[in-house]
Amino acid sequence: SHGNKEVFSCWGIQLAVDWFRERGHTYIKVFVPLWRKEPPRQDSPIADQHILEELEKQSILVYTPSRKVKGKRVVCYDDRYIVKVAYEKDGVIVSNDHYRDLQNENPEWKWFIEQRLLMYSFVSNR
Repeated sequence: SHGNKEVFSCWGIQLAVDWFRERGHTYIKVFVPLWRKEPPRQDSPIADQHILEELEKQSILVYTPSRKVKGKRVVCYDDRYIVKVAYEKDGVIVSNDHYRDLQNENPEWKWFIEQRLLMYSFVSNR
């Protein structure tokens, strides 16, 4: 990841969005849990959080539901939503997640994930 697994890097998200824009893609969606809007904490650092606000204003960023129950953060299972949107739009999924559970759940999704999952790494902000 762009933040070297030490910090959630919003700049890394912006770099990815820019990469696809520069190649002529116009329908770009980024999915991030709603709790990433919260102020950074020591146990979940985030860099350049203002980028999320800008991407949301551009209708690129979609916040997935999350909440606190008895002080613990609870997030929805957003993988299914991510795969469904990409499948319906005949797009690609940019993630280092293999979505194995969803591959086993739906044969069409299995093929789609195998063919359309784009894994990534960053080298010198590229």
